[in-house]
Amino acid sequence: MATRVSAISRCRTFQRPLCYLRRPYYYITPNPKFFYSSSSSSSSSSSSFSLSLYILPKSTTSRSIAVNSLSVSEPPTMSTTDDGDLSGNPLLKDFDFPPYDAVDADHVRPAIRALIKKLEGELVELESNVEPLWPKLVEPLEKIVDQLAVVWGIINHLRAVKDTPELRSAIQEVQPEKVEFELKFGQSKPIYNAFKAIKESPDWEALSGARKRIVESQIKEAVLQGVSLEGDKRDQFNKIQQELTKLSQKFSENVLDATKNFEKLVTDKKEIEGLPSTALGLAAKTAVSKGHENATAENGPWVITLDGPSYMSIMKHAKSRALREEVYRAYVTRASCGELDNTSIIDQILKLRLEKAKLLGYNNYAEVSMSKKMATVGKAEELLEKLRSASWNAAVKDMEDLKQFAETQGAPEANDLSNWDISFWSERLQESKYEINEEELRPYFSLPKVTSGLFNLAKMLFGIDVEPADGLAPVWNSDVRFYRVKDSSGNPIAYFYLDPYSRPSEKRGGAWMSEVFARSHVLSRDGVHARLPVAHMVCNQMPPVGDKPSLMTFREVETVFHEFGHALQHMLTKQDEGLVAGIRGIEWDAVELPSQFMENWCYHRDTLMSISKHYETGESLPEDIYKKLLAARTFRAGSLSLRQIKFATLDLELHSKYIPGGSESIYDVDQRVSKRTQLIPPIPQDRFLCAFSHIFAGGYAAGYYSYKWAEVLSADAFSAFEDAGLNDDKAVKETGQKFRETILALGGGKAPLEVFVEFRGREPSPEALLRHNGLLPVTA
Repeated sequence: MATRVSAISRCRTFQRPLCYLRRPYYYITPNPKFFYSSSSSSSSSSSSFSLSLYILPKSTTSRSIAVNSLSVSEPPTMSTTDDGDLSGNPLLKDFDFPPYDAVDADHVRPAIRALIKKLEGELVELESNVEPLWPKLVEPLEKIVDQLAVVWGIINHLRAVKDTPELRSAIQEVQPEKVEFELKFGQSKPIYNAFKAIKESPDWEALSGARKRIVESQIKEAVLQGVSLEGDKRDQFNKIQQELTKLSQKFSENVLDATKNFEKLVTDKKEIEGLPSTALGLAAKTAVSKGHENATAENGPWVITLDGPSYMSIMKHAKSRALREEVYRAYVTRASCGELDNTSIIDQILKLRLEKAKLLGYNNYAEVSMSKKMATVGKAEELLEKLRSASWNAAVKDMEDLKQFAETQGAPEANDLSNWDISFWSERLQESKYEINEEELRPYFSLPKVTSGLFNLAKMLFGIDVEPADGLAPVWNSDVRFYRVKDSSGNPIAYFYLDPYSRPSEKRGGAWMSEVFARSHVLSRDGVHARLPVAHMVCNQMPPVGDKPSLMTFREVETVFHEFGHALQHMLTKQDEGLVAGIRGIEWDAVELPSQFMENWCYHRDTLMSISKHYETGESLPEDIYKKLLAARTFRAGSLSLRQIKFATLDLELHSKYIPGGSESIYDVDQRVSKRTQLIPPIPQDRFLCAFSHIFAGGYAAGYYSYKWAEVLSADAFSAFEDAGLNDDKAVKETGQKFRETILALGGGKAPLEVFVEFRGREPSPEALLRHNGLLPVTA
């Protein structure tokens, strides 16, 4: 929850939202994480990532000054152009927070064109006067990067949470112009040579570690952006970049449209027997929105969609096997036929990525991706195989248990379970084995109580206060909340938005965190205090129904903790170098560490008790239920692990060994990989790849393994708290402060392995992950 690329790729401004979707929703246990939707081939998908403030003035009235008053550069000229009068364009005003309530599709074309024209002038000036000195090179470069990152980020964020045909059209029209500027910027030889000169200068050793990381990153990024290519090869490279951007955006739009297109109207309540009241309420609410004004949870009619909460309620609770099969087949074949068919788009993406890799001197695209990560292709494959071996026997046992249980329940399908049976019977087995009913737990996990407990945990661990600041910043939907983060002295240090609910008609599925503004000393308002970071947290859980608040499943609770972990790393950074502050500049396979780390606290007794109060009675979660939740933590852990490994392995296969146009299709590769990673093979018609936004419209191309790689780091990090003693408040606070000062504070200014060792005192070990998942004995 996770997924889009930097506004200007060479500058690593980390425009990708994290965790576009944590796991594809047809998993047994849904958990939107990251994917967590961001691909280095899709600059269209850049989210906002850069601009902020150190303190708010008394008035937040927009001022028609610069697109980013934190920059010393001049604003776009506010004159009438072919695109109309720019003086009233909210995207070109100075603002403390983005004017989300004022921006519409008509503002996009003129704002982007005016901004690009301005930035082109700044680029020419930089190239003309560049010197291998920090104030003459990096500072003006950061200002150029930031302006485009902020404005494009606003636009692209709205595309993700408030999509309209008009907005899509506007983005599609100006996107080639934006990419053209990015390429010109990324392939600037004067800038590239200046960075090389810094590295080769006698002053190199005197630079801070963060500044060395910036220089080395800029040199590497320039090469990956084609700075060394000449003539026809550069032209070909640039054409590939433009085409990949268009393809990734089209892929994403097709997935959203295909998801929206499926609606099943149900009028016979017997057909949806088994659905809990929350799911019936949601289905009735959806029916009302589709014109069935008199729909009620009790009497219907009900509308089923492929949006996460609706889809999973059918998979886990519908007694009708025929209904489960129908909805499952619709889900795994999304965007695979007709005008929305992503098959040819995938083929083109893989073909162009391979061509791009060859132009850059690599054997395949996986090598390009790994050049910016902790792992190598070989190391990633080695980890995946180690975890696959540790998970396989446990998954076999999971399946045997499931079949035996289904048989005891008299299920005709017990000895021939299909993919649409797994979630249903897993839920029934978990209820029987642990006496836990996920739906019956919902009343204990209301969103207001969960966030309150989460913020109290952050205060205890990291010494911060999170307080509501609604009304301070414009929002894009009335359900969006806005928060201020303060340090122990009461000073504001960051802000964030929380958009928690599903809106399938306009909002992309999954969950993610993305940057609005990044911490930066260069972009300080007063030249003294660093600009403060601001983040988006976006989820897709069930909205309030009637007079009930949003009542969450335990997996949705974990998702909120997960995305808040990403936000903490962005917001609690102490790095003033804007290009490596917060989540910027961190190797992709380490960036899930704080997010997955935070999930562990959902099983910590004191934390769980603090977030679980019955929304009507105020009753705490019964102690025996807590113990059952703890015991159920490893339920089907082998099966769930294999699913992640399947997606990671398939991703690497497609980007390292697959030959576009060869004898094997992408679906052949899927079936082949599934033989080693799935106990029940995919149905022949399975086209889940057509909706695999992580790797085709996000930042996880040849990088999905990062979830497992970072899971090793996060589990080991949490084990430091276990070693200190989870019941020892003093030790937990001390360890939390150390975590804050290393993992959360250092950003991309230090190599992630060095940061981990500084926190843990040693290199990471997979032992804690296997122990947490109950898989350690299998390894032995």
